[in-house]
Amino acid sequence: MVKNILKIIAIFVIGTVGGIFADQILWPYFIEKPLFYKYRLERAPVYVTEIKETTIEENVALTNAVEKVEKVVVGVRTKLKTGKIVEGSGIIITSDGMVVTSAELVPQGGDTKIFWEGKNPSFQILKRDLKENLALIKISESNLPTVGFADLEKIKLGERVFLLGIIFEKETPKKITNEGIIKTFDGNSIQTNIFEKYTLSGSPLFDIEGKVLGLNTIDKEGKVIAIPNSKIKTFSGF
Repeated sequence: MVKNILKIIAIFVIGTVGGIFADQILWPYFIEKPLFYKYRLERAPVYVTEIKETTIEENVALTNAVEKVEKVVVGVRTKLKTGKIVEGSGIIITSDGMVVTSAELVPQGGDTKIFWEGKNPSFQILKRDLKENLALIKISESNLPTVGFADLEKIKLGERVFLLGIIFEKETPKKITNEGIIKTFDGNSIQTNIFEKYTLSGSPLFDIEGKVLGLNTIDKEGKVIAIPNSKIKTFSGF
């Protein structure tokens, strides 16, 4: 009886030691051999694939959003009495031709031209707000494309955003885009981590869905800071 118990204990101990040896020493040794690569259990490649897929999805969303909004942006170019040229952009907010841009781009007494999809439509400056740096223009076009305004109550820090504007190369308008994130925001401004030249003043800032967050101003350091769409809606009577 005692001998049988000792045998059982001995078998249990030997089995336990053998299992530990196989798991900790023998298996790790053989698994590194080419013949056994297919039995490796590491999951790291799965995580890398997931990160790549997420990045691709974000890039596709951004590309689709840019395509969605590219026809709602106009170019603005004004020659001042001093001979200086100021350039920037604006955004179409109604299908019957209402456009919002920066007041600094359409000062009184300047010779202004509006550019939209290869056209130079005639226009009328309806009003300016120098304090808020906003101007409302009516262009002579109809059935124009528009996009909606984003809900500012739902925006978050770190949210991905992009701008779309017009630059002029030898007086020829050309579309340009840039992307970044929201660094901080309040009722007066939306600050991003995007840096651009002053020629993109008046360009709209969009969320990743292509909805308007605000109208961009460029400070002396090149930082892109948007006037919130709440101010645009109040100014334009929305």
